[in-house]
Amino acid sequence: MSLNSQVTLVPEEAEDMWHTYNLLQVGDSLRASTIRKVQTESTTGSVGSSRVRTTLTLCVEAIDFDTQACQLRVKGTNIEENQYVKMGAYHTIELELNRKFTLAKKSWDSVVLDRIDQACDPTQRADVAAVVMQEGLANVVLVTPAMTLLRAKVEVTIPRKRKGSCSQHEKALERFYEAVMQAILRHINFDVVKCILVGSPGFVKDQFMTYLFKEAVRQDNKVLLENRPKFMLVHSSSGHKYSLKEILCDPTVTSRLSDTKAAGEVKALEDFYKMLQHEPDRAFYGLAHVEKAADALAIDTLLISDKLFRHQDVPTRSRYVRLVDNVRDNGGNVRIFSSLHVSGEQLTQLSGVAAVLRFPIADLSEGEEESSSDED
Repeated sequence: MSLNSQVTLVPEEAEDMWHTYNLLQVGDSLRASTIRKVQTESTTGSVGSSRVRTTLTLCVEAIDFDTQACQLRVKGTNIEENQYVKMGAYHTIELELNRKFTLAKKSWDSVVLDRIDQACDPTQRADVAAVVMQEGLANVVLVTPAMTLLRAKVEVTIPRKRKGSCSQHEKALERFYEAVMQAILRHINFDVVKCILVGSPGFVKDQFMTYLFKEAVRQDNKVLLENRPKFMLVHSSSGHKYSLKEILCDPTVTSRLSDTKAAGEVKALEDFYKMLQHEPDRAFYGLAHVEKAADALAIDTLLISDKLFRHQDVPTRSRYVRLVDNVRDNGGNVRIFSSLHVSGEQLTQLSGVAAVLRFPIADLSEGEEESSSDED
């Protein structure tokens, strides 16, 4: 794309807001519909205020993304004439679903263009769902190519079994299972989702599945009955959201999910750790080390967090983009991890960048100690 060229996009679902957050940078210009509070004076001289919808073009100064609500607010100064807002006045636009916006940049790099392609690809949607549960707690999660979205948290107090009477315990369990079933029906789109992982410690998952399909038969719920083969039972150590990571690492799960981006990321990170353990000269992490490996044309797979491309310092961001382009130009694979995925959080602990090499390179840190004392 040429200098200051622009693109008009329409966010259609929550995940599109995450893509937009990754596209926006300070200094870009954003044109979108917004609500502005305007002071009005009547013929009698009384002053009131009203809210008007208008279209503004802002020079972006601050970007705020609410991960829970998937809401995106962009603050900046007005750079185009408008009857309600003075030039240079501050305004905050909250981007809305199904309302178009236009984004203009001084330069469009390969990472940004890839992000737009990914966001516009209709096949890149939430094709995996997971229910991680334990007695009295369940988290219903959608695993999309870009993020892990918590869709529902179900909590029901389950009294302990008492000697001679289990009725209170059984009734509470049934209430819990019913609530989880409703959360699944409300939040999982069976037309899109290819696989629903149900994980728990012990037999909770098995008991829940027995309940779920007994109810489906009783209620003649065709959606559940037709999609029964999509449910897959796996072990997890708890019903908390962080247990999703161990579920996605389960070999039986990774083979079933081999065509999803999330499973690919988990496997790429696992391969890196295995290499680090068995052949440390072929597994590097940290920007300086990975750049040297790229210069030696040694990188087979680059693992990099999308968090790094949100760096507001242009030269720093350009350095990461250059690394990605270098690896691709030399036939290497590039995996850009979402920082909202469990695997992305793990990669962040390795400074957000790591690489599996085609051939071993002797440890770079030895030679660097003399030249650079401030290197980690």
